[in-house]
Amino acid sequence: MVDQTIIEKIKSRVAEQHDDILTFFREIVAIPSMESQIKEVGERCAAEMKKLGFDEVFWDKMGNIVGRIGDGDKVLLYDSHIDTVGIGDPDEWEWDPFKGKVEDGVFYARGACDEKQSTPGMIYGLAIANALGLLEGVTAYYFGNMEEWNDGSAPNAFVQTEGIKPDFVVIGEPTKMQVYRGHKGRVEFQIVAKGKSAHAASNFLGDNAIYKLLPIIDRLSKIEPELGDDPFLGHGRLTVTDMHVKTPSINAVPDEATIYIDRRITFGEDPQTELKRLKTIIGDRNDIEASILVYEEPSYTGFVFPLDKIYPAWAYPENHPFVQAGVETGKLLWGEMNTGKWDFSTNGIYWAGKLGIPSIGFGPGDEIHAHTVIDQVKLEDVVKATEWYALLPALLK
Repeated sequence: MVDQTIIEKIKSRVAEQHDDILTFFREIVAIPSMESQIKEVGERCAAEMKKLGFDEVFWDKMGNIVGRIGDGDKVLLYDSHIDTVGIGDPDEWEWDPFKGKVEDGVFYARGACDEKQSTPGMIYGLAIANALGLLEGVTAYYFGNMEEWNDGSAPNAFVQTEGIKPDFVVIGEPTKMQVYRGHKGRVEFQIVAKGKSAHAASNFLGDNAIYKLLPIIDRLSKIEPELGDDPFLGHGRLTVTDMHVKTPSINAVPDEATIYIDRRITFGEDPQTELKRLKTIIGDRNDIEASILVYEEPSYTGFVFPLDKIYPAWAYPENHPFVQAGVETGKLLWGEMNTGKWDFSTNGIYWAGKLGIPSIGFGPGDEIHAHTVIDQVKLEDVVKATEWYALLPALLK
């Protein structure tokens, strides 16, 4: 049982560091970190961890920043991706996307919600936990990683190359200050059609690869009612998200066309079964092929870690001990705490979905604002979240 005195000390420490937390937050948001280019923002996080007395700060081989504090047998990892998506069309922003603006206590900027909002609370929270003796028996890590291009890749590389496997993981994606306990998975497919090129003036001599995909696209657009469903995670989804065409010119019949498919999978659905579904739709022909995509883009350090683009669904029941630890943390601090799930995907697909490590989510902000020009978070929630990150280690079982 956590003594009320500890709660008061945590709140007091966070209040004392209120301005430092928000200054740090504004500074990391002001550093562009698009397309997984996280070196500069990682250096700023490293400086803050060193200032706050972390025992060790280092870069992993992929180029993610890691801080360690404490040396107990239980290993707790706080996961926050410090890269962001791009800003898109600059003209759509009514303010500088990195400097941002504050209005009615809400901070609007790229990365304000997704996901630099959890980094200050995690780093300051662990330092406060250590100072108050709440890390007894716990080794805690802050893992500032690149996630936007391929969720799950950074933690997978971290475990494989550094040999560090946590016992518990907290994912800092936005949860509206609730404890989230799962989300649907995802598989990314491509369907490639081969044709025969010819001049458009003599198109009858060619075999148009685009036309071959049209009935398949039409079939896929109507397929969702046939997909799986789960009471908690919800219904499976399928979206044709992109098309690439190879053609000698815009005056020629294209000889190859590729569509890309984002398939959100719920419990009871399997990537290989879904691949078979696509192959059944294609039918018995050798000019069209479906396959699962492979991610093999180098990180900014040149590190390559090839992975099939399979992202498992995961969820923990309400009564799971780690879920309840997160809920109890909120209740002790604020009197109440709800649970929920994400609609989008997170690094939990690896921690929980592939490794089976107990994982929960907690962070300020609402995912509906992610990747938008109104990317936003309540500043006081960024500070308030620090209390939760500081207290949680004391409730690990």
